Amino acid sequence: MTFELPGMLNLIISTIVFFIAAWYCNRYLDEQGIGKGMMRGMLVFALASLVSWGAGEMVDLARKKIEGPQPASQASQDLSQLLKAGGQSQP
Repeated sequence: MTFELPGMLNLIISTIVFFIAAWYCNRYLDEQGIGKGMMRGMLVFALASLVSWGAGEMVDLARKKIEGPQPASQASQDLSQLLKAGGQSQP
C-alpha cells in the first residue's frame, strides 16, 4: 500500500492546524470569561474543524497551482479489468 504525498501533507497540516485553532479558541473563550462545558467544547471543536478544513483546502489549492490539474481517475477501467479477471460480466 502506497501513500500519496500530497494527501498525506494535507492530513498532517490540517491536523496541526486543528490543534492550534482549538488552543486559540480555548484561550479566547477563557479571556471572555465563558465557563467550560459541553457547549463550549462543541463550539471549540466546530470552529477548529472549520479552520482545519480551510487549511486543508488551501494545501490542495496550492498543490493544484504548483503541479497543475491531475489526470482523470482510471477507476472505471480498473473495475472492468477486475470484473473480467473474476469471470463476471461488466454491467
